[in-house]
Amino acid sequence: MIRKLATVTALALLLAACGGTTKDSGAKPGGPSGTTGAANAQAELKTGLKFTYLPKAVNIPYFSVVGKGVEQAAGEVKGEYKATGPSDASAASQVTYINTAAQQRQDALLLAANDQNAVAPALKAARAQGMKVVTLDSDVAADARDLFINQVDSTEIAVKQVELISEAIGGTGEIALLSATANATNQNTWIAIMKEELAKPKYAGLKLVDTVYGNDEDQMSFQKTQGLLQAHPGLKGIIAPTTVGLAAAARYLSSSEYKGKVALTGLGTPNQLREYVNDGTVKSLALWEPAKLGYLATIAAASLISGRITGAEGEKFTAGSLGEYTIGKKAEVILGPPTVFTKDNIGQYNF
Repeated sequence: MIRKLATVTALALLLAACGGTTKDSGAKPGGPSGTTGAANAQAELKTGLKFTYLPKAVNIPYFSVVGKGVEQAAGEVKGEYKATGPSDASAASQVTYINTAAQQRQDALLLAANDQNAVAPALKAARAQGMKVVTLDSDVAADARDLFINQVDSTEIAVKQVELISEAIGGTGEIALLSATANATNQNTWIAIMKEELAKPKYAGLKLVDTVYGNDEDQMSFQKTQGLLQAHPGLKGIIAPTTVGLAAAARYLSSSEYKGKVALTGLGTPNQLREYVNDGTVKSLALWEPAKLGYLATIAAASLISGRITGAEGEKFTAGSLGEYTIGKKAEVILGPPTVFTKDNIGQYNF
C-alpha cells in the first residue's frame, strides 16, 4: 500500500472559490442513478476532502503517472491523497480496497476498474454510505458510479490504432490483438470498435487472426507475444491497446528475429516505448496524457461533492488549467483526443 498526503499547493483559479463551507454542505447525489438535486455552478469547492485512488494494479507505470495527476489536484483543493490497490489486475482484489475506502470514510474513490460488473456491488454499498465514485480509464456499470472520466472518445482511439497498424504494414496482411484482461471494459470496447472498423472496405487487406490476453502482466504479455508469432507464421502486425502489453511486446520483438518484420502499435507511454521507437521496433503509438486524466477525475469528484455538478448530462464544470468540460450521456466526461508518438516527436514527452 502506498499512502501519501498531498502536498498543499494552491491553484489560484480553484482557491478563489474555496473555503468557508462545512464538510457536507452542498453535496448532492450524483450519477446516472442518483441525480436528484440541482447543480450550483457557483458553489464553493470544499477543502480537506479525502481522495482514494485505486488503479487496476499498483506498480504499472501508466497508472503511476495517472496517480501523479490525482495527487496534484488533491493538493490544489487542499485535500488528502491516498493511492492503494492490489498487485494483480483482478476485480476480486479491488473489492477489498473499495470496502476499505468506504470504511475509512473517504470522500471520493477514483477507480480504474478491472471488471465493469464484479466491483459494482461494493461500489453501490460505498455510495450508499456517502462516498462519491468516479471511474477513470476503465468504467463500471453506470449505476455503480457517479461519473466516468474517459480518456478519449472510444471510437477515436480504436480507429486510430487500426489506422496506425495499417500504415505500418502497408495495408495488407494478418494482424493480431494483445489485450489486457478479458473483462477490461475499455479494452473490450476498443476491440469491438476495431473489428467494426476492420470490416470496412478500406481495410479489406487486413485480416484479424487472433486476440490474446496478457492480463496486464509483463511476463504473460511477453509470452503471449511469443505465442502469437509461433501460432501465426504469417503475422504482419500486432496491436496492443494496453501499456503493459505494448511494452512487453516491444521488448520481445526488439530482441527477436521478428524485429523489422512484424509491426507493432498500440497504447503506451513515451518513456516506456522511447527505446523501441528509436530503434525502429515501433513506428508509432498513441496515448493521451495520463496525468491529466487523474487530475480531471479528481477535480470532477471535488465538484460533485461540492454540489457544483450532480452528474447530469449537459452540466459544465471547470477543471483548473484544463479548462471547461461538459458531462455527456451516462455521466461520461471525455478528456480529449489522443496524441500519436513517433520518432520525430517522442523526445518532447516525459511521462
